[in-house]
Amino acid sequence: MHVVVTGANGFVGRALCRTLVDNGHRVTGIVRRAGTAPAGVTESVHTSPDFTDIDAHWPGKSGAVDCVVHLAARVHVMNEVETDETQRAFDQTNLEGTLRVARAAQRNGVRRFIYVSSIKAIAGSASTREPLREDALAQPDDAYGRSKLAAERALAELRRETGLDVVIVRPPLVYGPDVGANFRKMLDAVWRGTPLPLGAVDARRSLLFVDNLADALMHCASDARAANSCFHLADDGAPSVAELLREIGKHLGRPARLVPVPVSLLKLAGRLTGRAAQIERLTESLVLDSSAIRRQLSGWQPPYTLDEGLRATADWYRAWRMEQGRA
Repeated sequence: MHVVVTGANGFVGRALCRTLVDNGHRVTGIVRRAGTAPAGVTESVHTSPDFTDIDAHWPGKSGAVDCVVHLAARVHVMNEVETDETQRAFDQTNLEGTLRVARAAQRNGVRRFIYVSSIKAIAGSASTREPLREDALAQPDDAYGRSKLAAERALAELRRETGLDVVIVRPPLVYGPDVGANFRKMLDAVWRGTPLPLGAVDARRSLLFVDNLADALMHCASDARAANSCFHLADDGAPSVAELLREIGKHLGRPARLVPVPVSLLKLAGRLTGRAAQIERLTESLVLDSSAIRRQLSGWQPPYTLDEGLRATADWYRAWRMEQGRA
C-alpha cells in the first residue's frame, strides 16, 4: 500500500511514518522543508502552508497512491487572543488547505482520504463526564475547533459529490516521546518539583499515546471496514488530572508535588489572571467513547496501555534532559 502523509515531519507524522514503514508500506511524506522527512520515507516538498501548490507537488509521480493521511494543520495555541483574523487564519489552513489536498487526492485517483481532526471539533470547555460519542452535538468553542468542524463538514459534502472515501479521526490530547507544548510543560513542572495546585482536581481526561494513534491510522488506511467512518480514539482509562501527574512523577522518579487547592479558587484565579480557558481545560472532564473503532474494525485495540505510554514518554524525557545537559 502506498500512503501519502501530510505533515510527515511533525510529532504525529513521524510516529505514523515509522509505523507504516515498519509494517512494509510505501510512504511519501509531504513536508515544507527539504531533508526533514523521516527515514525510509520518500519526500515531497511544498511551500505553502495552505497547500495552494499541492497540484504542482502532487507525489503521485512515485507511484499510484492508495491513501492520503492529512495531518498538517494550524494548531491551537494556548491563550491565543481570538479575532476575526484569527478565525480566517485557522480556516485558510484547516478548512481551505484540507479541501485542496482532498480534491487533489480525488483528482489523482486516491481511494481513501483520512482526515485527522480533533475532539475540539465537537467538544467545548464544558465538562463531559459521560463518554463523548461520535454523534454528540458539536459545540466547538474556539477558532481551532470551529475550523476543524468546518473541514469535517466540507469533506462530507465532497464525499457526497465525488464518492471519495473519507475517514475522520478525532483524537484528544496526544502524548509520547518528543511531545511538546503543554504536555512537555507538565513534564517540566513535575521534573523540577514545582508545587502544582491541582491535588483536588478530579476532572478526568482522555489521552492518546502517539503510537496508538499511528497504529489506528494505519488500520484505517488499510481496512475496508473503515470506509466513510468517523472514529474517536483514546487510550484505555481516563485518569484524573491529579492521577495523571502522580503517574508521570512515578515514571520520572520524581513524585509530583500536588497542593489540594479548591477548584472554585483555581477558577477565580484563572479569571483574575486572564487564564480562565487554561484553567477550564484542567478542571473540566473530557472523556471519549472509543468503542466504535474497536467494534467496526473487529476488535482493534490500542497496542499500548496508558501506563506503557507514560513510561515511554518519561524515559524519553529523562534522556532528552541528559542530552540537553539540563538538571
